[in-house]
Amino acid sequence: MQHAIQQDIAAIQAIEAVPYIMNILSEATGLRFICVARVTKDNWTMCSVLDKVNFNLEPGDELEIQTTFCSQVRQSAKAIVIEEASKDSAYKTSPIPTMYGFESYFSYPIYKTDGTFFGTLCGLDPVPASLKTAKIDNQISAFAELISCELEANDQLSMTQSALYDEQSAAKLREQYIAILGHDIRTPLSSLKMGVDFLTDTISEASAQKVLKRMNNSVHKMKRLINDVMDFTHGKMGKGLVLDVRPTDSLQPVLLHAVNELATLHPECTINTNIHIKGTLFCDPERIGQLLSNLLINAIIHGDKERPIDVFAGKNNGVFTLSVANGGTPIPEETKAKLFQPFWRKEGDAPSGGLGLGLFIASQIAQAHQGKLSVTSTQQATVFTFSAKLLS
Repeated sequence: MQHAIQQDIAAIQAIEAVPYIMNILSEATGLRFICVARVTKDNWTMCSVLDKVNFNLEPGDELEIQTTFCSQVRQSAKAIVIEEASKDSAYKTSPIPTMYGFESYFSYPIYKTDGTFFGTLCGLDPVPASLKTAKIDNQISAFAELISCELEANDQLSMTQSALYDEQSAAKLREQYIAILGHDIRTPLSSLKMGVDFLTDTISEASAQKVLKRMNNSVHKMKRLINDVMDFTHGKMGKGLVLDVRPTDSLQPVLLHAVNELATLHPECTINTNIHIKGTLFCDPERIGQLLSNLLINAIIHGDKERPIDVFAGKNNGVFTLSVANGGTPIPEETKAKLFQPFWRKEGDAPSGGLGLGLFIASQIAQAHQGKLSVTSTQQATVFTFSAKLLS
């Protein structure tokens, strides 16, 4: 195998979003085989694959380019979509569907940002499927564009790694990379959210609703991750967190909504609330709600699942206080000083599915409100407390 092809396979394998993209497309289309292929004039090479029908193709495997539709996609620069090959006037006489045993099929081009053709995002299944809809087309196109942007980001990363001689240069590159990721993933995520909402409103079958609920939960999680990434890059690249500070008497419902949203997503946790806010405060209520969400997520992940989480919010002597308390193993003193650093995780911690930005962003929101976020941790409880004078 040519060295360049090996590098292209490695580039796709390095994109963490690709497995999620393939799973989402499989659920959205019903196709059980989804892959990303590197396609040249003479070669078709598997880069990444989701195979639920046992076609037994692995990354690095090659197909004869003449036996695929991807060569046509490369030449025409247009996607090919087939819903039922045996009845499709354009493809029913082609030997390719029979050769690989599929009825439904799609192949969308993937280009690098300089316009160079890279390969295709493909899917197929032995069973016919409804694929020729605007929502499906928009979704696949958006994911193909996302892969293109990720390839470009990886290319930039490879080219600049040789110039990284110190920690400051490495940190700057990371911030630029996640800014690209956070920005470019919003478009396909919005398309996915619209598709999930549409299907939720139109499909009543219980099993389908369970799948849609899981997808919707994943969308919410991805949205929070993207918001964390964008907030981090704004803060670290000199722009600071964007606040909309104004007189408001609606902070209490915003905080209750934040609690209810996470309580719904995590029914295994008990969350007790004591939120009583009267009068007008001068703050950004959505940002304070985000701060509470980040503290709650931290408590859900790291707290004792057998003990309740207690949320308090109120005013006393002109000072607004918000606290989140959970049970569990106390936080060591040497760890407390590192909790609000970006990307920091205690060595040996199990993967949480987050980026390690939640507490950092919560502390930035506190500072932006001229307040303070602190933590105490004992055998009885770990308590994160935000306090600030939010008087108009």
